[in-house]
Formats: sequence, structure tokens, C-alpha cells
Amino acid sequence: QVQLVESGGGLVQAGESLRLSCAASGSIFSINAMGWFRQASGKQRELVATMASDGRTAYVDSVKGRFTISRDNAKNTVYLQMNSLKPEDTAVYYCNIKTTYDVYWGQGTQVTVSS
Repeated sequence: QVQLVESGGGLVQAGESLRLSCAASGSIFSINAMGWFRQASGKQRELVATMASDGRTAYVDSVKGRFTISRDNAKNTVYLQMNSLKPEDTAVYYCNIKTTYDVYWGQGTQVTVSS
């Protein structure tokens, strides 16, 4: 059984940084993409960053230049480095892994940025 466990969220002030981690346990095959989504209160979940199996990355415009997605294949872990955080980054952040056959989600980690 595949499980994704996020960590690293918290409360920070504007301008500070956080690094989110998402550790995958279980056997995952044929990964097509790994990514991070977020959902702010009262809003729809949005894709923040994604990394394809070939390493190509993509970001939503609002985080370009501030957030970086990376992965450690040996640890089955995907990271989201978030710098220069803004109050509008406040949300629950979810990691996501898409394979040829399934989509897996983590339980979410809260990120709160105070002004």
C-alpha cells in the first residue's frame, strides 16, 4: 500500500522560508510526475509545482522564482523549497504522485504566512 507523508509546514513570517517534504512508502512503479498542490481556505486546489519523470519542472506563475521542486529517488522523497514566502501562500499543501495506473495524495500540511 502506497502512502505519502508530508512534513515541514508551519507558521512563518513574510519573507521567510520553509521546505516541505513528502516521503513515499510502498512500491510505486511507472511514475509519470510528482507535484505539489495547495488549497487555501474557500478556494479550489491548485497545482503549485510539478516534476516530470524526465526531471522537467513547471510552476504556477505566482511562485516562479521563489519555489523549487526537487526529489531524492533514493529516499523516495519529493521536496518543495519555498523562499520569500508571502501571506497569499497560506494554504494546505498536498503532495501528489501520478503513475500510469494511479494517483496518490498525501494528507496535507498547513503553511501559514503572517504579514
